[in-house]
Amino acid sequence: MTIGEVSKRYHLSTDTLRYYEKIGLLDPITRKQGKRNYQEEDCVRLDFIRCMKNAGFSLEDILHFIRLGDETKESVQKRFDMLLNQQERLLEEMKQKRQTLDFLNYKIDLYRKKKEDWKK
Repeated sequence: MTIGEVSKRYHLSTDTLRYYEKIGLLDPITRKQGKRNYQEEDCVRLDFIRCMKNAGFSLEDILHFIRLGDETKESVQKRFDMLLNQQERLLEEMKQKRQTLDFLNYKIDLYRKKKEDWKK
């Protein structure tokens, strides 16, 4: 796939894709006639990056995670710890969002009742 096709597929600018390659989030993209030619494994990596970003990881953290790529006991433990720590943060964020949503729902119900009372 061309950089333009990948850009559209992932809703990322071409500059962002080049930046990901420059800082090592993506391995060097193969070139065909001088133009980037993204392979399926590049798309798998972009899916991974998107997931990790959605989980709250910074690009720096994602890069660190990727660079721990060897499957030694130590690197597996470090990756596992990173994932667990982020899971805890994400669960706490979700708890806070749930509390906020509950409060908003409470206020919406109050105002819904007030509106109904005015109609009487």
